[in-house]
Amino acid sequence: MTEQLPTINIKGKDYVQVKDRILYFNQEYPNGSISTELVSPVESKTVVVKATVIPDVKNPERKFCDYSQAVIGQGMVNQTAAMENASTSAVGRALGFMGIGIIESVASADEITKAISQTPQDSNEITREPVEQVGIKHCSEHDTDMKEKISKNTGKPYFSHSRKDENGNWETCFGSGYKAFSQ
Repeated sequence: MTEQLPTINIKGKDYVQVKDRILYFNQEYPNGSISTELVSPVESKTVVVKATVIPDVKNPERKFCDYSQAVIGQGMVNQTAAMENASTSAVGRALGFMGIGIIESVASADEITKAISQTPQDSNEITREPVEQVGIKHCSEHDTDMKEKISKNTGKPYFSHSRKDENGNWETCFGSGYKAFSQ
């Protein structure tokens, strides 16, 4: 099914846009349902949305769910549409888990574009709670010390370091495999 969907090439890899995943779903699953739900507190600076995809509403036990988050004010789109951005990504991921638009990963073109559009400064605002909880101060993956920073959004401390990846793109590493990529 994936080979039927149009793709966008981003940094040498093909991805399917969420809009194309949705169009395919609606065409192939006329008895299906896509729903989203805000799961973060309304007053939170980090918007978390859950998407649920049900291929056939007569069989609601078979469903595919995933989440996405967006930080209000982080990046251009999230200045005015953080909830919509998170909703689109969550739907794309849930459809990906159903197998729609999968090429190399569950991520859609929209998600990859969002990830690489962050500036290193924006990436430093992201808080990765597991890193803070385990108190990582040294990144064993890159054998480098991480600096303690304070999240502008939550006021909580976290540890990270920045480096260029093998393609020359900036990434902020939070240790334990958590990374945010930038151009």
